[in-house]
Amino acid sequence: MLASERREVREAAREFAEGEIAPCAAAWDRERAFDRRVLDRLAELGFLGMCVPEEYGGLGFDLETYVAVLEEIARADLAVALTVAVQNGPVSHLILAHGTRAQRTNWLPMLASGERIAAFALAEADAGSDPGALLTRAERTHEGAWRLDGSKRWVTNGSLADVAVVFAGTSPPGEGPGVGAFLVDTDAKGYRVAGREKTMGLRASETVAVELAGVRVGEDRLVGDAGSGLGYALEAVDVGRLGVAAQAVGVAQAALEHAVRYSRERRQFGRRIADFGAIRSKLATMATKVAASRALVAGVAAALGQSGTPTRDGLTAAASSAMAKLSASETAMWVTEEAVRIFGGYGFMREFPVEKLMRDAKGTEILGGTSEIMRLVVGRALTGVA
Repeated sequence: MLASERREVREAAREFAEGEIAPCAAAWDRERAFDRRVLDRLAELGFLGMCVPEEYGGLGFDLETYVAVLEEIARADLAVALTVAVQNGPVSHLILAHGTRAQRTNWLPMLASGERIAAFALAEADAGSDPGALLTRAERTHEGAWRLDGSKRWVTNGSLADVAVVFAGTSPPGEGPGVGAFLVDTDAKGYRVAGREKTMGLRASETVAVELAGVRVGEDRLVGDAGSGLGYALEAVDVGRLGVAAQAVGVAQAALEHAVRYSRERRQFGRRIADFGAIRSKLATMATKVAASRALVAGVAAALGQSGTPTRDGLTAAASSAMAKLSASETAMWVTEEAVRIFGGYGFMREFPVEKLMRDAKGTEILGGTSEIMRLVVGRALTGVA
């Protein structure tokens, strides 16, 4: 996509986010739910199918445009942006990259149109940073279908979604690490939302635990090879981490803008606080960090879109997306904390916006893998460890 076209798309996303998301974000945070009608409007704009090719009803955006739109939505509300990211990123990517022609033809148009909202169910209580330790099992039945049993944690959209991509072990115990990826209807018998998490930030996002008790799915619901799902999951996580990075930039940008605006309005000792050198220094550093993270996210998105595996500095796709997430999420946390300081006592109050941004920013350091895991991924790539 041409740079001029990307700017137009970004501006359209910003206009929508400022007009229809931002005014409701604080209320949604208090109520722990956003109005699902906002997803209908996002679907009308095509933003639920940004990475889906046009032949399947999507917009066919490149990754650079995708992350630009995500940033603008997250700038208004991270909870809504996270739902958009799950819909566009790991789920659509998985089906597009490894699904059959029939699965792509069937599922991608429904996801792009918003007819079906998707969830990504990988993590478990003892398999968060270590997805290879999955305990959820999938066994073939005599009828040629699959039976899924187990539980999942921290499933974004778990109760909002119509379909969940569930990862489950397919090899008999003790016979290898085979994992399958299954498309499971959330109204299927045996699929149960076991409880909603009470989170520090992202309060309007539905993060839930899911139990699967004898859930039966047909062979047509298995995505790709029955034993290769873990590799598929890690590929999807790379795209997901890049999406989290873009969202973190949006949160940081929002905090920066609030801090600049407040510094121009707030007066102390007969002067605007924007006239104090210490405040200007803070704002300058905040702006620099946000710009640097945005550039890194855009650069990784461009590299991933061109070759699938960036080679600059010898980094893999996994390491590059991890680096972008590490930089952007820690920037978001630092910038929002500085914004709270600039607001002073008001920054600690729920009535002012930076308190929510700081809580949400912490989530970006955890979603898709903690900062410690991101450093591990990058460090391994730099030292040549597989």
